[in-house]
Amino acid sequence: MKKKNGWKKIEAVVILSVLLFSSYTIFKPIQVKADDYTGEDLALAILANQSILISCSYSDTDNYGNRQSAVLSSLGTMSPTQGSTFALFSTGIAGANPVTSYENNPGDERGSWFSGGQYGYPRDEATLTMTLQVPEYMHYLYYDVQFFSTEYPEYVGTAYNDKFTVTVDSPSMGSTQYVFDINSGYFVLDSDDLTGTGFDVYARSGRPGGVDWIDTTPRHPGADAGASDLIPIGGQTHPVSPGEEITVTIDIKDVGDNQFDSAAFVDNLMFTGYAKTNIIARKTVQDINGGEIERDDILKYTVTLSNTGAATQHDNAGHEFEDVIPENVTYVSGSATATSGVVQYLSDENKIVWDGQIYAESSTSITFQVQINDSLQNGAIISNQGFINWDSDEDYINDATELTDDPHSDDGIDIDGDGETDDDDPTVVSVVAFEPPISVTEDFSDDSTGGGASAIYMGREWFSTSVEAGETNFEVAGGYYNATPQSFKTKIRTAGSPQYWYYNITNLESAISSWQVSFKCGNASEYSMMYLNFTNSDGAIIAKLKFVYTHQGSNPPVDWLLELYYWSPSSYSWVQLSTDTQGYLFNHWYTIKLEFVDQYHIRYSLYKQGSGLIDTKQDESMVTLVLDYNPSTDFSNLAFVEWSNEYNPIVCPMFFWDDHIIGLSQ
Repeated sequence: MKKKNGWKKIEAVVILSVLLFSSYTIFKPIQVKADDYTGEDLALAILANQSILISCSYSDTDNYGNRQSAVLSSLGTMSPTQGSTFALFSTGIAGANPVTSYENNPGDERGSWFSGGQYGYPRDEATLTMTLQVPEYMHYLYYDVQFFSTEYPEYVGTAYNDKFTVTVDSPSMGSTQYVFDINSGYFVLDSDDLTGTGFDVYARSGRPGGVDWIDTTPRHPGADAGASDLIPIGGQTHPVSPGEEITVTIDIKDVGDNQFDSAAFVDNLMFTGYAKTNIIARKTVQDINGGEIERDDILKYTVTLSNTGAATQHDNAGHEFEDVIPENVTYVSGSATATSGVVQYLSDENKIVWDGQIYAESSTSITFQVQINDSLQNGAIISNQGFINWDSDEDYINDATELTDDPHSDDGIDIDGDGETDDDDPTVVSVVAFEPPISVTEDFSDDSTGGGASAIYMGREWFSTSVEAGETNFEVAGGYYNATPQSFKTKIRTAGSPQYWYYNITNLESAISSWQVSFKCGNASEYSMMYLNFTNSDGAIIAKLKFVYTHQGSNPPVDWLLELYYWSPSSYSWVQLSTDTQGYLFNHWYTIKLEFVDQYHIRYSLYKQGSGLIDTKQDESMVTLVLDYNPSTDFSNLAFVEWSNEYNPIVCPMFFWDDHIIGLSQ
């Protein structure tokens, strides 16, 4: 079993060494050197009213700066609750993303440590102390906090009890404290809910226990960090008196060792003359399928009910929480869970209800899942908002309500009439219902020269190629093109054959109705015969094109002429697509188009840039020749085009291909 500080055997040696050493000396905390940084920018970021700041001081254990704190405007799911910035305090490097040693991804979850090393003293710690002037008529201090830690979940209940503390010293009211630590803290979020914070980390083994190698790739199980909800703290927790000077000390520190970093978000420190609303309900949504929100995806809602007051919200008559399942989705049976109390899905009313009590300065978390209906159109909106019924005057009757709020949005509308617009926003998602296009184009402009090509439509790859460079060239080219920068260069010899263009049209929920590409061919060559074989996903050849160079002039190798043919199953022969100059293709841009008329026939059309249509012919598809032909096995499910040359010329013909367009049908 691997321990946090190493293997068991090694750990025993360390303990013995410490005991021997302790007979000669006693460990004492090392005093961290002072610097001239006062932390004023941290204080100003936290305070709702900056004029109340009298003085401040700051210290941390980082010998190379003050990296254990930062003023930020956003970080993943974190955003200011007042003003444009907030402060982040850490036992490691504040804002590290991800929270691993040296911020590597993947990396070691031991994180960063400073003066005391991994296991020694001092423990990693950051402290901001502010002297504040309490305004007239103000009796309570409030602030918003959120605690994050990679000690969660494996070290809950151990000696590794990282701690965040806010201490308020009031001359009239004495000293009061708010503490959130690993063992007593209430974690309601895990890595899935912490995208972009640096704490969205997952054990690569899928088993978050001991010291893990972690990355930011979601896996379940595997979440290897946690956090509290964003919680308003204050009221009777921190009473003060008008006009006095108070001291507020914000501190975060490692306990047990200096490994596994924790962090604390702090913002919106303010005074009030009364006890604020003590029940807050927040709701977030996660698409379990990942990527864009599409039809048939599963949405997971997380509702956090927080009691920021000093008295317990009791389990009174009636439901404490109700949430009607929104339109356009269906509740996933058995998915409702709660960290306390009782949660139910009432099928006759199509809603989630919860009953229970919420202790002072604590939270409960409710989750449930819904599946998006597959009939939705692109851009359909799913809007969801629940409400909590609570007791505002401690008479055991739920007389007040609070709407759930999406902490990541502010619609500018005051739904609950409290004068605020950012505390009652419904949780809204927009469905990207995929609608197949009528055509897709690969113009090679976004591919890397010298490599293969690929094309993506709305996150779905539908085209890719093989790649070859050397005696045979089959690659993206940057120096020659038709309409847009870059094209695809082919110089095919027998030795480098075959090469492939691959298609995955099922990704577009469509079938191919036409295939076309522009090309330019040179006249420098030796005798050459290049083939394009169109093959479907059943391995049947749909159609064949042949490009033949024949020597017609007196100045080889620069006077060879190109002829273009398709294979005709009806006549069992090659049929030439003629041009307006004796059937030859010269050094111009042309377009060849195959249109799939029905399941048995193909129309071949040849265009010359500046001249328009040169020739068009309709013939049978080669799949009609397959024995026991199944009409569903046709060119609509094209899988690849195979490119090859029957010869191995020293002077090999070079083609540039561009503006490849696929017509689609449902």
